[in-house]
Amino acid sequence: VQLVESGGGLVQSGGSLRLSCAASGFTFSSYAMRWFRQAPGKERELVAFIGSTGGSTHYADSVKGRFTISRDNAKNTVYLQMVSLKPEDTGVYYCNAPRRGKDDYWGQGTQVTVSS
Repeated sequence: VQLVESGGGLVQSGGSLRLSCAASGFTFSSYAMRWFRQAPGKERELVAFIGSTGGSTHYADSVKGRFTISRDNAKNTVYLQMVSLKPEDTGVYYCNAPRRGKDDYWGQGTQVTVSS
């Protein structure tokens, strides 16, 4: 099983980034997917959720209206489009596949740094 994030980087406040997470080794289309982030010295927090078909999405209040989660089940990939980025969005962003009763699948993370 692999979840490989990409698309992070350094961007100025107000800028945009699009994160991607490529999945392999499991039936991607059967899983809801989530993006988490962890800022230095803080706990990991849930940023966005998308259902297995893409028909259901949820966002943390802090990113509503600025972030959009989407998925392409044909490409086994989930995305996080981020606009109007703020310095407080800085952190490592992780892709996650939740599993009931078992350890979730996690990616290695991608760094997002927003400069003021």
